[in-house]
Amino acid sequence: MRSGAGWPARVEKWIRKEALLAPGDGVVVAVSGGPDSVGLLHLLFGLSARYEWRLIVAHVNHGFRAEESEREAELVARHAARLGLALHTVRLDMPSVLAAGGENPQAAARERRYAFLLDVARRTGARRIATAHHADDQAETVLMRILRGTGLSGLAGIPLRRTISDGVELIRPLLRIYKSEIEAYCEAEGLEYCTDSSNLQAKYTRNQVRLELMPYLKQYNDKLPEALVRLAETAGSEDSFLEEQTRLLYEANIGRRDGAYVWSARWFAGVHIALQRRLIKLILSYLAADRNSMDFLHIESVRLAILSEEPVNFRREVVQDIMLAREYDRIAVHTMVLPPRAYVHELGEGLQSFTIPETGVRIELQRLEGEDPVAGEAATYTAIFDAEELFLPLIVRSRLPGDRMQPLGLNGTKKVKDMFIDAKVPPSLRERIPLITDARGNIIWVPGVRTSAMGAVTASTRSRLRLRLVMPN
Repeated sequence: MRSGAGWPARVEKWIRKEALLAPGDGVVVAVSGGPDSVGLLHLLFGLSARYEWRLIVAHVNHGFRAEESEREAELVARHAARLGLALHTVRLDMPSVLAAGGENPQAAARERRYAFLLDVARRTGARRIATAHHADDQAETVLMRILRGTGLSGLAGIPLRRTISDGVELIRPLLRIYKSEIEAYCEAEGLEYCTDSSNLQAKYTRNQVRLELMPYLKQYNDKLPEALVRLAETAGSEDSFLEEQTRLLYEANIGRRDGAYVWSARWFAGVHIALQRRLIKLILSYLAADRNSMDFLHIESVRLAILSEEPVNFRREVVQDIMLAREYDRIAVHTMVLPPRAYVHELGEGLQSFTIPETGVRIELQRLEGEDPVAGEAATYTAIFDAEELFLPLIVRSRLPGDRMQPLGLNGTKKVKDMFIDAKVPPSLRERIPLITDARGNIIWVPGVRTSAMGAVTASTRSRLRLRLVMPN
């Protein structure tokens, strides 16, 4: 076991060097009752008079282990009372929460725990939340990420600090201290602590790594935890440098236009591959609702599409309704299909087919004389009108703000936008659907949605005009 002597001084020096805490700071100390958090609490308390820190003790009883959890809560209360510190506690009854929602136990507990700590910080005016993550936690985290497959950012492991809300920062002062050192310190100082029995069960992945995999791998390197911690520090420094370079490139070369992130394909091709991937990841992170969905394969598919020489113009969905578009040298990434340039085209007499240049969508026209059209014909993107009741020539155009139509079977008019919503047409599809109007500008058809009352086919109709919309892909 490592000696518990000396590490409190190392932590104090590290706090000053990294500016984890400033004189006079309010600090919410998360105390579970285990040796790590008890050691952290007493360390910070011993320094608080010198630096005028205002400590607040926060304890979460997740309700997982019944009597054991109650003993931990009582222990934390005794420590807070002995030190004369304010105590905030909460009981979550996680078993009931999980039974109702089917969430991942560890993730659900962590989410609610941090929400409580942030709430305490806000209510007490504290700028920092201190947790007792230590070097062994760091080593386990890095090893777990290696097993899953990770990049440089993942190898950096648990961050020393991170902002969790405006004005509130989470800090981990013990991240370079090993658990055996903390336990030795608690023993030497006579500090009472509890042992979480769930940490001794190989039920969760982290416990399996700690109890089974790490001891096995230490046969090959008895200093494996130290090696993994050094890896995290090295990766963290290099990751930070590359992230800084990525942001400089972003600020100098990526533009924002109409909600899209835009840049030059030729410029991007000259950027180092490591920074190409980071730029894509950064831009996608601004747009994605769930950042965890952006894995290496998504990022790499975007990168390769940008670098491909053919086709020079394309649009495709990347992930979570995020679209990638290329128009010659222009690359654009956005959360929906960008609207095409406004267009108006006349469908002249005798025309049988017309492709809209701006969208690639095709309109087919056919005169039907005599018999009724074939029954049961798929009509989602097909409409049939009384040709003699229409004011010709017909016009195909893009949507305009405030467009309205009188749908067949409805008294009065309705906004085209509302009809799209009612029909649950995806936003990415709406911009590709043209409107068909008569020569007077009246909208007679919104393909895939509704037809107008104008030119409706009746029993006396002699000549019909069938319109069909064809949308590639």
